[in-house]
Amino acid sequence: MAKKLRGNGLFESSRMVLPEHREAWIRREESKKARTKPVLDDQEIQQIEYLLVESFNKRVPVVLTLFDPIEDQRVVGVVTSINSYLREVKLVVFEDDWQWIKLKDIISASI
Repeated sequence: MAKKLRGNGLFESSRMVLPEHREAWIRREESKKARTKPVLDDQEIQQIEYLLVESFNKRVPVVLTLFDPIEDQRVVGVVTSINSYLREVKLVVFEDDWQWIKLKDIISASI
């Protein structure tokens, strides 16, 4: 008992973490990992747009890298529709699965 009362022993022996505190700590650690979106220059934007149009015209698959604050996502598919007003493309991933992707989320493209 005497060891617990010396120094910081009293608090060390009764340490406990509430679930709310643990969740808050995990959220704070994840927010530290968050990244900022890279700024693309005009030439890179033109290259991405060119590859999207090529995929649309020739029906060839395109590999898109989408920005995410934690980890970038790669999507492979064929562009079937381009909406220039909303600045997004419709990408068919599989024969019956598709998704709309905003141009502002794309950070790189390749065929």
